[in-house]
Amino acid sequence: MSKKVGILALQGAFVEHAVMLRSLGAEAMEVRTAAQLASVNALIIPGGESTTIGKLASESGLMDMIRIRYGDGMPIWGTCAGLILLARDVGREQPLLGLMDIEVERNAFGRQTDSFETELTISSVSEVLKSQVDSKFPAVFIRAPLIRSAGAGVEVIARLDDDRIVAARQDKLLATSFHPELTEDSRFHQYFLSFLN
Repeated sequence: MSKKVGILALQGAFVEHAVMLRSLGAEAMEVRTAAQLASVNALIIPGGESTTIGKLASESGLMDMIRIRYGDGMPIWGTCAGLILLARDVGREQPLLGLMDIEVERNAFGRQTDSFETELTISSVSEVLKSQVDSKFPAVFIRAPLIRSAGAGVEVIARLDDDRIVAARQDKLLATSFHPELTEDSRFHQYFLSFLN
């Protein structure tokens, strides 16, 4: 299957995702219109401001089309703000795709000045990639959300040391509270590309 990955480019940190994808040999395309969304095989919804991204995507008709494309089998990965948009519940009124059976708390770790980096165990990701099973993943958290609860069909991929969920998968949906595109570790991008195999 082709690996043409769209990155929703309405607002937020989409350029870094494109750089990482291209380093892995995938084709990356910025998505701002329905026609562009129709031409990609997978979609990344990047970090940024989830309310703004959701509002712009709703106004352009992209929210409905993203739901339709997912229903047809298109993989979607949400990082930070993208995770929020994938959720079914974030405890407040804002545009949501509502595709993933997770409840999310926005800005769970505080303000921009409370951003931090840590290392996470991601054994299930590394096992799929058949490499680096024991090495930790360098995770960058910036005004990050937190997955407060996950439904029965959701696989928890990573937790912080105190057991808080920060990465999960449901079918062809991937959600990360942190920003893998801001590191030099490509494992999450490789893992997402494996959804296209």
